Amino acid sequence: MDYETVSAADFGRALKGLGVNILTRDVKAKVAFLTEVFAMQAHRVTADFAILIYGDGVFQIHADHTYHSHPLPALLPEAGARGAGVELRLYDTDPDQAAARAEAFGATLLQAPEDKPHGLRECVILDEEGYAWLPSRPLSPDEEV
Repeated sequence: MDYETVSAADFGRALKGLGVNILTRDVKAKVAFLTEVFAMQAHRVTADFAILIYGDGVFQIHADHTYHSHPLPALLPEAGARGAGVELRLYDTDPDQAAARAEAFGATLLQAPEDKPHGLRECVILDEEGYAWLPSRPLSPDEEV
């Protein structure tokens, strides 16, 4: 699928499985964070919307104002963190590299990379709106906690 030219209707019909859509105050800022820190591919980036590709996954970013007739924005805080309680896990991203890029970008490194007993090396990075991104990679048998 050509994400730059696909119609909204064809794009919507092609979506399968679990979908993620993140509401944001600033689409372009969110896209800059995701492409810089996690090397995601961004398509159709406007002030209203963007399509993001991570591995085989496709998800969307929508500006708050595009949800004008939807009930969800009424639940969003005017300021502060939005993503409390949700982890956006990126299983194919080296956490050490992502943490370094996040710090260079100015994002908050909430938890430094560490080896976890569930077989992953991971860290927690907060973006400017408080969404928690967890890049991780599998531990080798020699690294396991």
